[in-house]
Amino acid sequence: MTGVTAFQAHLAACPLVAILRGIRPGEAVAVGEALCEAGLRIIEVPLNSPDPLESIARLARALGSAATVGAGTVTRPGEVHDVAAAGATLVVSPATDREVIAATAGLGMASVPGYFTPTEAFVALYAGAHALKLFPAEAASAAVLRAHRAVLPPAVPVLVVGSITPEAMADYLSAGATGFGLGGALYRPGDSPAAARARARRFVEQLGRGDRA
Repeated sequence: MTGVTAFQAHLAACPLVAILRGIRPGEAVAVGEALCEAGLRIIEVPLNSPDPLESIARLARALGSAATVGAGTVTRPGEVHDVAAAGATLVVSPATDREVIAATAGLGMASVPGYFTPTEAFVALYAGAHALKLFPAEAASAAVLRAHRAVLPPAVPVLVVGSITPEAMADYLSAGATGFGLGGALYRPGDSPAAARARARRFVEQLGRGDRA
């Protein structure tokens, strides 16, 4: 599978993205394996973490085809090439940058840029984005997402990111969210693999309840 098709398959299997901001290379594999045990299949290491390229490389080697490993907080085209060389197959950005999206797509990697308005969403899609990240969710209610969904192509995945808790997911799912990026409510620097696994299971369980609602 290509990076894009693997991302799409893993998103379909579990539409939750683990954002491991602040993780260190020595912790990355144990935490990544714990999250996979809980059912998560997409792991993002933000570039403002300590030695993020080494964490990405270790995760990619350890998890292989079991998970999509990507980089977050990617803001420059040159960083796209760096994370690709480390083994990432997913690039997540906080903003809509045509050059970052084009560089990502050109390397066969999945592009998930951040957006906040319909204008930004369509700019991202025209540039080649494979999914959209509604960010920050703290300023975007489920009603806002519902309005976006009225004009966005139905097949485009929208991931909601920003202070997401298990209890917050249901309203966004009913408004058309495909999935979520999970930050501090899932993992904080220094957390043990067991703690991350337990929180991940809460999210997966709540997601199942939302799907049945």
